[in-house]
Amino acid sequence: MSETLATISAFLYREARHLDDREFDDWLELYAPDVEYWMPAWDDDDQLTEDPHSQISLIYYPNRNGLEDRVFRIKTERSSASMPEPRTSHMLANVEVLAERGDEVDVRYNFHTLSHRYKKTDHYFGTAFVTLRKGGDAGYKVARKKIVLKDDYINQVIDIYHL
Repeated sequence: MSETLATISAFLYREARHLDDREFDDWLELYAPDVEYWMPAWDDDDQLTEDPHSQISLIYYPNRNGLEDRVFRIKTERSSASMPEPRTSHMLANVEVLAERGDEVDVRYNFHTLSHRYKKTDHYFGTAFVTLRKGGDAGYKVARKKIVLKDDYINQVIDIYHL
């Protein structure tokens, strides 16, 4: 298990580094074509929304096409929410393997991201639940990612590089 945890942690650190270094194509390569990428919202009763198809989500992409479109907009400066691109620093902690089955591993970790833009630094923190599928050049591909943003009272548009 410790080798698996070390390998998984290295994969997650690589993903964060690609975001910090604005290596969006390399970041995308870590995601499976059928990935579900979801950040639910908090409802009025302080509960997370449960269904991205019928309830509000902060971000929801049912497959990698949505992520590819997002990266295209960022790279071609067609995203006013990303101009100028913020400088980010991702920190990950408490990486845990929750379950292993066949070629998939369920992982949970906490994150804290600092984002600097317009001479102001914002903090984003929360917990990510990720299903990694064994395979690919990096050893894994992200098959599912659910991001629980704990500080959801934010003063700007949230984007992939904040998480």
